[in-house]
Amino acid sequence: MASITATTTFPLPFTRQLQFLSQRQGFFFTRFRNRVSCSSSLSLRQSCDSKCSTNDVISEQEQAIELKNDTQNNASSSKLVLVVGGSGGVGQLVVASLLQRSVKSRLILRNPEKATELFGEQDKEKLQVFKADTRKREDLDPSIFEGVTHVICCTGTTAFPSRRWDDDNTPERVDWVGVKNLVSALPSSVKRVVLVSSIGVTKFNELPWSIMNLFGVLKYKKMGEDFLRSSGLPFTIVRPGRLTDGPYTSYDLNTLLKATAGQRRAVLVGQGDKLVGEASRIVVAEACIQALDLEVTENQVYEVNSVEGEGPGNESMKWQELFEAAHSR
Repeated sequence: MASITATTTFPLPFTRQLQFLSQRQGFFFTRFRNRVSCSSSLSLRQSCDSKCSTNDVISEQEQAIELKNDTQNNASSSKLVLVVGGSGGVGQLVVASLLQRSVKSRLILRNPEKATELFGEQDKEKLQVFKADTRKREDLDPSIFEGVTHVICCTGTTAFPSRRWDDDNTPERVDWVGVKNLVSALPSSVKRVVLVSSIGVTKFNELPWSIMNLFGVLKYKKMGEDFLRSSGLPFTIVRPGRLTDGPYTSYDLNTLLKATAGQRRAVLVGQGDKLVGEASRIVVAEACIQALDLEVTENQVYEVNSVEGEGPGNESMKWQELFEAAHSR
């Protein structure tokens, strides 16, 4: 994978406009210069035609790049991603990466103050925070979902009893009841729901998975998966291996953006619940973000692991190749 590119500042819209204008000015100046040079003298027409042909090809490539950038910027500006579990190990990396990409985000948090602690003071046009608990159906007011185009749900708790189980924060309440309440509350206009689950959910009665499932975590995650799959909403389910790298629960936004997966940046993507291994939280977060827009991932379930080597980073084409390759195995 997946290491998220580290930056300590976000590009301002005004800066992007200046960069865009400079590119456009350079482009039109090049076209104007070529036309003048080509028409300046009949005696130079033949040699100039060759140069103009080359410049036209370059200009077409520049136009294609500009069109692609405009499309991506427009897509980002029209997208509103709801992140559920945004203060957790995977969720905070998802939010940090969305902010870095200037994608408008909305969080559901039991404690909204955590958003400021993790991500600092953000413009409400970039990051909105709602206080709600997915375990409580009455908390999920329709206003929370107004304008939401995409959803990433990365809620979770520990597989075995721990302090995180306090206040009824058990696998049944989080991975089953919470997911069911969330999916039931989502409007039909949502373009994609990405759910983070776990490898082994289809084998919770088999060793060694049955040990992890002693308190039902894999069973309840699978129930959440099945409810989403039967909802009629476009979905992608990401099943990571044992999570590594983090959680970065005590860090600020700039630190999150500097997080790397070390040497384990390469990504294995499979289907059929056959993969066994570990997955960097950074890789999982990037997989969720990539799955939002790639058509190939719609209504698909993937297992994701991290291994040593160079990974896809945040390049959509490389991620698409990984997802497509998993279909053919």
